[in-house]
Amino acid sequence: MDTKTDQSYSSLTPDCVLNALESLGLRCDGRLLALNSYENRVYQIGMEEGAPLVAKFYRPARWTDDAILEEHAFVQELAGREIPVVPALTLDGKTLHEFDGFRFAVFSRHGGRAPELENRDTLEWMGRFLGRIHAVGALEPFRHRPALNIETFGVAPRDYLLAQDFIPADLDAAYRSVAQQALEHVRHCYARAGDVKNLRLHGDCHAGNVLWTDDGPHFVDFDDSRMGPAVQDLWMLLSGERADMVRQMGDVLAGYEDFCKFDERELHLVEALRTLRLIHYSAWLAQRWDDPAFKQAFPWFNTQRYWQDRVLELREQIALMQEPPLWQA
Repeated sequence: MDTKTDQSYSSLTPDCVLNALESLGLRCDGRLLALNSYENRVYQIGMEEGAPLVAKFYRPARWTDDAILEEHAFVQELAGREIPVVPALTLDGKTLHEFDGFRFAVFSRHGGRAPELENRDTLEWMGRFLGRIHAVGALEPFRHRPALNIETFGVAPRDYLLAQDFIPADLDAAYRSVAQQALEHVRHCYARAGDVKNLRLHGDCHAGNVLWTDDGPHFVDFDDSRMGPAVQDLWMLLSGERADMVRQMGDVLAGYEDFCKFDERELHLVEALRTLRLIHYSAWLAQRWDDPAFKQAFPWFNTQRYWQDRVLELREQIALMQEPPLWQA
């Protein structure tokens, strides 16, 4: 497939978006609403007949076709087991399509509101569905999507930031030192957890990727789905002080373990995974800094204050990684 090899969406005009859908035989009515997404470009598109559809145009060169199709197959597998997810629609016998060099997929529109994560019943309900997702995710591995581990989410992103000179000169030594110390403590956390099992995950299971209705949650946007420890899909539901997070994790696991056994050793990884996510997030912004949408949406990135805060943040994470895991007082 001849797809674009840079990160430019400059030629993805409204006409291009509408023409892409009409190339599949879909009759658009001209209504086009850009939805909140930075990694990809996502639009709600009105149809002449029926409800609007949602089209996702994948960031050029980020994933291979095989990796995208593997994600689609996983979500379809979940949907086939009546787990509330939103699979890509099969049109012309395919879920992944190409138009004018852009790869895209089409989805049914699903509305909803943010889940009330302070509600214990909500956390238990979400835990039940995450347990069902993981029970399916454990059946076989991804073969084309990367794993979440210290190298992919810590070492490689750290090295990219340093190699591309994103760190201000007067903070370079401090960032190098604290990032190295943070990664060493991440390794210690993994060593304490031992040989935990990796499985197919949602990968980015924060509140923004859950749509709540009176019927419960719908899990959306599996774009970051990858292999990793189960607790990766649980810890982002936690917030507040340590006592709050202990209670919240207990509520999530009360539902989770109705469908999937949780290995408590993975609780050693909560702050380690948070640390990896923080390092990875900075590199994610840096790697897309040539995209004008990122400069507009994240004007605070790559300022002196931003990197000062990252140094302090990693120092705090080093301290947190030395604390006992959440189940201990």
